[in-house]
Amino acid sequence: MELIGRLIGTLFLSREYAHRAHLRVTGVGSFAKHTALGEFYLAIIDKADTLTEACQGRYDLIVDIPYLPMPEEDDPVKALESFLEDIEKMRYDAIDKKDSAIQNIIDEAVATFLSTLYKLRKLK
Repeated sequence: MELIGRLIGTLFLSREYAHRAHLRVTGVGSFAKHTALGEFYLAIIDKADTLTEACQGRYDLIVDIPYLPMPEEDDPVKALESFLEDIEKMRYDAIDKKDSAIQNIIDEAVATFLSTLYKLRKLK
């Protein structure tokens, strides 16, 4: 259960990071970045909530969702890449690979990261 809490905590942290980065965006041509981060933080918290409830339905109440330290990274692309890497590293240790219902929710969260990374890298 500890890794499940850490996985969920990482999703929560990515939402918090993206919301703060969204509010710091300035400059000409930054509207796409502002919009992409805004869409991300709204979508990822929904995925985190759905994942938490599904895990609690399958296993039990998750009482330890840690508060993880905010990265000092100023570049949202690098920060989101790092969060995504952490999620992909721990997902199969946290949740059995055969639990397709819960793995599908994680897939949706990963897709949210990937879509946002595309927008941040390519849309100006």
